[in-house]
Amino acid sequence: MSFDFIPLEYYTFIYYLIILIVVLNTFFQLQTAKFKSNKNGLLLVWFVIIYMGFRPISIAYFADMDTYAKYFENYQNGESILTDKDILFHYFMQWCSSFMSVNFFFLTCAFLYIFPLYLVCKKWFVKYWFYAFLLLIASFSFWGAGTNGIRNGIAGSIFLLAISREKRLWQIILLLISVSFHKTMLLPILGLIITQFYNKPKYLMWFWLFSIPLSLLGGGYWETLFASLGFEDDRFSYLTDDASIKNFSSIGFRWDFLLYSATAVYTGWYFIIKKKFVDNMYFIIFNIYVFANAFWILVIRANFSNRFAYLSWFMMALVIAYPFLKSNILRNQHKSFAKVLLLYFLFTFFMNVILSS
Repeated sequence: MSFDFIPLEYYTFIYYLIILIVVLNTFFQLQTAKFKSNKNGLLLVWFVIIYMGFRPISIAYFADMDTYAKYFENYQNGESILTDKDILFHYFMQWCSSFMSVNFFFLTCAFLYIFPLYLVCKKWFVKYWFYAFLLLIASFSFWGAGTNGIRNGIAGSIFLLAISREKRLWQIILLLISVSFHKTMLLPILGLIITQFYNKPKYLMWFWLFSIPLSLLGGGYWETLFASLGFEDDRFSYLTDDASIKNFSSIGFRWDFLLYSATAVYTGWYFIIKKKFVDNMYFIIFNIYVFANAFWILVIRANFSNRFAYLSWFMMALVIAYPFLKSNILRNQHKSFAKVLLLYFLFTFFMNVILSS
């Protein structure tokens, strides 16, 4: 089963159009009412899972999806796992191939990507979970990670689920699953470890700011340095690959995406430093984001640096939403959040719909 009746060239546009309608509806509701429990929020969760999961297999519109489909077909035909990279994901794919179709496999992947985000939002924001979840699925990188990246999308969601758990054993198990699905999750895990010993947002903000001139002055030095550290993963070859290939980062220092990343840093600064918002969980989320994003800034010129940007961007919506939904600091805070939600999604809509068309 798949939604083959929807023209492929409109498939992604329809998703963004529906999210636009939901965002506008939420924006106008928050102009006249404060945050409240959304009884229909689960309908949105299941819509996104089903719509994303049953998308048609296409190399033209969902490039990596075709590669995953070929892996799946090979495992259905009895082939062995021939890779030692992201090994748990391949075992998972092989297991799924023994009893389900490729379409239901992608539906399962969509579930593993999206449902943990719902659980995270439900855990942290309780009856206000819908607003954080909406910001997550309205993110610039959300659709691409679920339809193209797939492995790193699932790994990122499992990472967030891990840090939302209270029992250390479950945290460790989920973190191991996350990094076994996509090895680049080692970077946010390193950020998490650092926060266990040094959970001070103010100084990490300085580290983030200092990474900008370091990147500007260092040129390609940082890409070469990190690539030489001995990572046994071909993704890190992107750091030194030929940047003549036209893609996300082939045009040098991306000031536009730096400003986009800075919105989350500014949100943290505003609430933590200026408004004195104190919440240990928020400090952890914010510090991991800042640490991972600073790494991306250092290697911003690298080929396919969007893959490194995602290691912070998958948390961005939570960094922004958390203080709005867990504090009562601002006058008409619900209206302020509504404006942030609208602007946040308009950037996504402009970049992924208007500009790409």
